Amino acid sequence: MKEKSLLVSFIGEAPIFKIVDFLIENKGTDMSKKQIIEGAEISRASLFNYWEQLEMQGIVCITRKFGNTKLYTLNSKSEIVKKLLELESVLISRALDKHNKKLVEVCS
Repeated sequence: MKEKSLLVSFIGEAPIFKIVDFLIENKGTDMSKKQIIEGAEISRASLFNYWEQLEMQGIVCITRKFGNTKLYTLNSKSEIVKKLLELESVLISRALDKHNKKLVEVCS
């Protein structure tokens, strides 16, 4: 089991958040649903419970099709995705500030 990201630690471990977090971590990468299931560490049923919502909200988009297989990626043009990336950026910034303060305290 991998370490929780800052985003999942903040918003929770519901399958939909794990899917979105995995897509953010792999932004720009084409992935099958099977790869998303494995990478997000969720069940197949969980993915299919939330997939329609992810598509309807424009969070994922199809990048390629071959045969019956479709590959997907995070839709970086989506306003929702932009806000999620902004939230992740703020969380990272705060975590770095906190870490730097601890370093200063140790060195003082």
